[in-house]
Parts: sequence; C-alpha cells; structure tokens
Amino acid sequence: MTKRKICVITGSRAEFGILSNLLKEIKKSRFLELQIVVTGSHLSSDYGETKQEILEDFKINKEVEILLSSDTRIGVAKSMGLAIISLSEVFKELNPDIVLLLGDRFEIHAAATSSLIMGIPIAHIHGGELTQGSWDESLRHSITKLSNLHFTATESYRKRIIQMGENPNFVFNVGSLGVESIKKIKLISKKKLEENLNFSLTRNTIVVTVHSETNELGLESGIITNLLKAIDFIPELRVIFTLSNADVGGRKINKEILNFVSLNKLRAIAFESLGKAKYFSLLSYIGGVVGNSSSGIIEAPSFGIKTLNIGNRQSGRIRASSVSDCNRELESIKKELKKFVDKIFSLEDVQNPFEKKNTANKIIKVLIEIDLKELLSKSFYDLL
Repeated sequence: MTKRKICVITGSRAEFGILSNLLKEIKKSRFLELQIVVTGSHLSSDYGETKQEILEDFKINKEVEILLSSDTRIGVAKSMGLAIISLSEVFKELNPDIVLLLGDRFEIHAAATSSLIMGIPIAHIHGGELTQGSWDESLRHSITKLSNLHFTATESYRKRIIQMGENPNFVFNVGSLGVESIKKIKLISKKKLEENLNFSLTRNTIVVTVHSETNELGLESGIITNLLKAIDFIPELRVIFTLSNADVGGRKINKEILNFVSLNKLRAIAFESLGKAKYFSLLSYIGGVVGNSSSGIIEAPSFGIKTLNIGNRQSGRIRASSVSDCNRELESIKKELKKFVDKIFSLEDVQNPFEKKNTANKIIKVLIEIDLKELLSKSFYDLL
C-alpha cells in the first residue's frame, strides 16, 4: 500500500509546539508519510530561528523564506503574497495527498490559498474558535472555508464550523493537541530549570506573553506599555517574558520588553523561545500566566495556575474558571496583577474544556481512512 503523503506547514514556535506530538505519530505510521515545510519566523534570527527545535526530531523537506524586515501591514501583506507563490512551487514538487494546517496565522492562510489552487485537500486543526481582537478571527474562518477536513478542540467549535456550511461528516471534535501533549512530555525538575534559565522560580513568578491586537488600527502594541508600568508597581513579582511573534507591531512590543528587562535584571528575563519542554515545566512551578496568548487559555488551566488575559485578542474563546480578563487600562491591570501576589483567587476543581483523550490518534485515524475523492467534491452544507 502506498503511503499517504501528509504535508505539514509550520511557521511559528507556538504552532510547532502544539503539532509536535502529532508529527511524531504521523512519522511512526505505516500508512502515512510525513512532509514538513518550514516558513515564517522559524527561519528568522529576529525570532530565535526556531527551526533548530524542529531539526532535533524531524527532517525538514523544504524551507520557505517569506518574512520581510518590516512588520507593518504592508510588510505582512507582501509576505503573504510571497508565501502563496513559493508554497505553490513547493506543493507541485512534493505532491502531497493532504496539506495539514493548524491555527490562523497569515502564513497559514497563504498555505491554504495555495493548496486550494493546487487542488490539494486541506485538513485544518483548531477551526471554529473566536478571537475577536485580532485579524486571526477572519483568517481562521477563511481557512475553514478553504479547508476540506476539520479537527476542532471542543464540540461548540465543531457546531460553529457546521454552521458555516461544512459537512458534519468531515468535522471532528478531537480536543486540543497542546493539552494532550502536557501529559506526554517529561517535565524538567525545578532545580535544573532554574539553572538552565539562570532565574529563580517562586509562586510570585509569572510568565508574560503579549502579541499584537491586529484589529486595533494604530494600537496593535498598546497593551505592553501599561502592562510594564503595572509590573513596575508590584516589586514582588518576578517576570519571565516570551517575546512577541511576527505580527504587525511585534518588534515594537519586543523592544519595550527588552528595555524593561535591561532596567530590571534582578527580577525580569526575556526569551525569544523557550520550547515546549521548558515552557510546560515552567508552568508547573510558577504562579500564573499573563498577557494575551492563547496558551494562557488553552494549556495553562491544565497546570492549575491562574491566567490573566488582557485586552480583546482572545475575546470569544471558551475559558476555564482559572482564566480572568481585564481591559488594557493601567489601573485595571494593576488591580488584577496584585492578586498574583495576594493570592486572592480560588483554583479548586479547575476543568480544562479543551481536554479530550487520544487527540493525536483520532486525527491519525481520520487521515488514514478518509476518502480523498469525497473530500475534494466539496459542497455547502445547508442547515435549512
């Protein structure tokens, strides 16, 4: 039996961290052949050149440079155009049976567009979700309509995709790959992690990740200034920053963070990328997660720690009881951050709504058994 070729596109550290266990299962399968195409911030020294993390476990079939030196809106639009052109050539050469995509970043949308035009069915992970504070919202739903096969993280997200006209026979609620991988990863001991990071960890330590609110024209990086001021008001907090991604305004966010760290070296440190093992291990020993990253909403609740979500980027996502929200105003952020020191919150009986069993195996089974001809003959599924 000829192996079915599954071409996976990855353009960022966060997305690869979520995908990595699934990629290992595809690699082990007797019925599937794994192809990996690396693009986006993985190939940029400005964002840690994280392709090295991929090479530790996998062969990279193709590298596609698309990032310009600009993180303006025009720069992102040009990068998308370059990605469509380059990925079309890659797909022609690799000739995959299915293109597997996760999430909603601009390079993933470009990959979906290219795959559609090249006549290759698309399997999409993490569709149906809402993030009303960023253009990811529109990109995600657009990718859903370009895709043929869907793997969602909750049942409500599955229903939303069907509501968008997708055939229920091709929409599967499998849970979150990121949450499943927490149970499979070997965590680093606190002592070794502190030595590795050169930073002591306490329950007053928080991890901060801030990305652009791309729907806020002219205010994409607006959260970080007030967040840093608020942290300044609470000297008991120790802070580990993971730097922003390659979105509009990302470089400005990172510049402010690095400046703050340079002035607060005794209690603050920043990393371009921690990698999955260090990041998940870190969540085991600290007080909580702050910012507007999806990780604070999807993965952090599984560690029984607090998440403070700031602003609108994640508006609409389902939340565990450990997640609280505040606006981007200074006083609002200060009030909520103080709770990390005072421990004024309850984390009893936190249930993660994104957790299901055997997520990767369920995806593998569908990828092996699905009829490709049926996938390509796509029509609108009307609820009426």
